[in-house]
Amino acid sequence: MISLCVSFFFFFIGVSFFLMSLIFMMKKYIFLMEWNIISLNSVDMYMVFMFDWMSLLFMSFVLFISSMVLIYSFDYMKEDLYFKRFIMLIMLFVFSMLLMIMSPNLISILLGWDGLGLISYCLVVYYQNVKSYNAAMLTVLMNRFGDTGLMMSLSIMYCMGTWNLMMCSSVDMFVMMLVCLAAFTKSAQIPFSSWLPAAMAAPTPISSLVHSSTLVTAGVYLIIRFNHLLMLMDFSEFILILSILTMFMAGLSANWEYDLKKIIALSTLSQLGLMMSILSLGGVNMAFFHLLIHAMFKALLFMCAGVIIHSVKNFQDIRFMGSMSNLMPFTLVCFNVANLSLAGMPFLSGFYSKDLILEHLMFSGESMFVLFMFLISIGLTVSYSLRMFFYSLFGEMKMISCFSLSDENLFMNFSMIFMFIMSMISGKFLFSFMFFNFNFIILPKVMKLMVLYFSFMGIIIGLMVFYMNFMYNKYLLVIKNFFNKMWFLFDMFYNMLGGFFMISGKVLILNEKLWNEYLYMGILNKLNYFFKNIDYFYINSFKLIMFIYFYFLIMLLIYI
Repeated sequence: MISLCVSFFFFFIGVSFFLMSLIFMMKKYIFLMEWNIISLNSVDMYMVFMFDWMSLLFMSFVLFISSMVLIYSFDYMKEDLYFKRFIMLIMLFVFSMLLMIMSPNLISILLGWDGLGLISYCLVVYYQNVKSYNAAMLTVLMNRFGDTGLMMSLSIMYCMGTWNLMMCSSVDMFVMMLVCLAAFTKSAQIPFSSWLPAAMAAPTPISSLVHSSTLVTAGVYLIIRFNHLLMLMDFSEFILILSILTMFMAGLSANWEYDLKKIIALSTLSQLGLMMSILSLGGVNMAFFHLLIHAMFKALLFMCAGVIIHSVKNFQDIRFMGSMSNLMPFTLVCFNVANLSLAGMPFLSGFYSKDLILEHLMFSGESMFVLFMFLISIGLTVSYSLRMFFYSLFGEMKMISCFSLSDENLFMNFSMIFMFIMSMISGKFLFSFMFFNFNFIILPKVMKLMVLYFSFMGIIIGLMVFYMNFMYNKYLLVIKNFFNKMWFLFDMFYNMLGGFFMISGKVLILNEKLWNEYLYMGILNKLNYFFKNIDYFYINSFKLIMFIYFYFLIMLLIYI
């Protein structure tokens, strides 16, 4: 019952934060709370908390989704032996995220940031098997690579006399590069993308929480907070190119993936690339708006996927999940509504943010390459959304004789009802509050309809991929492996990185044993081997000498 009590507490706190955020938005209030932790001679260390409409609104969404995930987990994880440990880990995870949201100071940001990284390792490794161990190590090491950037920026900011980065009007370019490195690793942008699908080894409620509003959105939120400093730098175009490539690569990979949870994870990666790209163009409020809307329907997608996986006894291949609408009607309705919202179906919540972002992009006058990659990525999003729609509704069910499917789970359905309602209405509701003084974007008719053209092209691509899966061809297998392995670039990169660390480890062992000991033992071993096999050496030495003699004799005869 502890999960239900904590979930109700989170829910009421989240609702109060949401109402406070509306008041702060209307009145334009900002509250700063400083706590002097230690004062030694002339050194004062402060813990600073910042409350404005953005932090309160994001905290309300995090607490609302966390409360629904806790209610969902009460049914999903009820047979787990360590259920209390699981609930405590979720609570620590949420508190770390809240600490990072409230902090304008790099010290307190780093506390929440490291808390997210450490607890995510504990959650990914929760099931304690080889796959979970490998995924957890990949996740934590790659995130630590970005954390070093945050720590190095902390040491550079120390020379400036303050760690309150949000109050600075300008900083050194190297500081913002390190902050962007930390944000790129946490939000899994290229070339740090491979940990995001691997983290699907965690339980499904954790995936619902992580991929909607906590871990992966921390990097995007960090860039949102410090975007006024990023716009002063010259590398925003570089961030734009990397985020567009991330969006394109994730869309291609999702169209050839068969694991249900990995498809949804790759869709998260695609949407994170969309948020990062619009942030590099200066659309802070639009990126934050899409971040909140995306959290709702992505949490619902993972909840529905969890019910399906739970019903088929942890089977995740979508090729065996067809014609489930008669057996699991409520789950399939929620799943496909969230799916259509992800694709940008008009008048669902995802439509309001995506349409606004694309119209802003067309109006900003970016290059044809950027516009084309954006529109292709939107088409690929429609494609893999339609692919999941076809596999769940129109494919053949190949496991009906083995499992009895049903969605009669009280607590799971209760949490999914709330998320379903929010996925339907949150787009229009938040749009009316966040953009109540928004200037209209006027575009030609061709550019207004360009999104629909590429969406229909995505439908055609989705149908082609759906029917190509039933054909066997060696060339199709090569294409599938190429897209599934993230263009092979990341496998080669991490193999080289692993080889480098192995060689470094051998060098360290060699250094630890001391050179003279290594050399001395090596000479003794070679001499011992020589005297044991002296007859073999005699014979081979004689053969070598005879070969050299006859070789020179033949060469001499040829030249004479």
